[in-house]
Amino acid sequence: MLKILIAEDDRELRRLFAHVLIKNGFSTKEVSNGKEGLDAIDSEYFDLIISDIMMPVMDGYEFVRHLRDAGNTTPVMMITAKDAFDDMRQGFLSGSDDYMVKPINVNEMVLRVQALLRRAQMINDRKVTLGNTVIECDTFTVYFDGESAVLPQKEFMLLYKLASYPGRIFTRQQLMDDIWGYDSDSDTHTVDVHIGRLRERFKDNRDFKIVTMRGIGYKVVKL
Repeated sequence: MLKILIAEDDRELRRLFAHVLIKNGFSTKEVSNGKEGLDAIDSEYFDLIISDIMMPVMDGYEFVRHLRDAGNTTPVMMITAKDAFDDMRQGFLSGSDDYMVKPINVNEMVLRVQALLRRAQMINDRKVTLGNTVIECDTFTVYFDGESAVLPQKEFMLLYKLASYPGRIFTRQQLMDDIWGYDSDSDTHTVDVHIGRLRERFKDNRDFKIVTMRGIGYKVVKL
């Protein structure tokens, strides 16, 4: 079971987050500030961190900076009452991966948590193999038929996502959220354009193909 650390000084809000996450299949640990968060991380492993910014003792910015300075790459979603661009910018510069502004829609929070975890898994696995085709995350390179192709980032992440789960259907919106992010100004037509480019690149590949599920999205099928 994936475990999430919740750093939030508002006890009622912290308990609400924990309740919703547990209901959605996660386990949680609650702390009230960044210092307690660092202590918790020293003693146990967490798959993701949800952190408020305005907390006593150690705020969210400092908390995340300590993590990143120590080489900890655990995904972090910051939650705050602040909605100014400079506050958001500071959050990302400190090392956070996503940002939500109070009042929080807990259903959206769960979706964002799931997307962050999927992205983290893609990065941790680093490589997908389909037959003789190897899709290597570290270099955005696909090896097949004795050749190699370096892909643009979005194309690569889209292929990597689909190839990581052969046979699984992903909606256009899921792919947009995972690859372009929830706050992207692009629409789902962007996914279609990138899929078209991938199909052209790998039209002669004998290990996989990208299948359109009409009205739904796409999947990769092993050949």
